[in-house]
Amino acid sequence: MRLLKLVLILLMALLGVSFACLNAQPVLINYYIGNSLIPFSLLLVFALILGSLLGALALFMLYLRQKTLTLRLQHRLKLAEKELANLRTLPLKEHES
Repeated sequence: MRLLKLVLILLMALLGVSFACLNAQPVLINYYIGNSLIPFSLLLVFALILGSLLGALALFMLYLRQKTLTLRLQHRLKLAEKELANLRTLPLKEHES
């Protein structure tokens, strides 16, 4: 399994290097205050990293929302269990007929 993992990592690295060599032509990036020339492959790597970070941020926000909901529901469950325990200890009233 370790050998397979190592082979896959080396294969991905080799593909990445060959991709970078094939796409080494510079691309002009225009900013609001200037511009710069960077290799196309580097631009794609930056875009991939930015997309990954934004995706992770969106996933983290969903995680926080679910965690908050879970904590709120656990609190309500504790209150309901406490109320149930209190109701079980109350004596039963007999009906007057």
